[in-house]
Amino acid sequence: MKAKTHSWAKKRVKITWTWKYVLAKSCKRHLLSDKSKKAKGRNKYGQIVSTAMHREMKQCLPNGL
Repeated sequence: MKAKTHSWAKKRVKITWTWKYVLAKSCKRHLLSDKSKKAKGRNKYGQIVSTAMHREMKQCLPNGL
């Protein structure tokens, strides 16, 4: 049987050059006027998925988008 990619994962997960999975951080869509520049800066880039969740991500993206 063909392994299918989870559609939520292909929309939200990026794979780095070294095969690490990156998810976008939360709290960056609205209500930004109340947040400090430092808080917005910390949220700028995605968050690398922990090694514990690495196996789950691999199952969600079998074709390695």
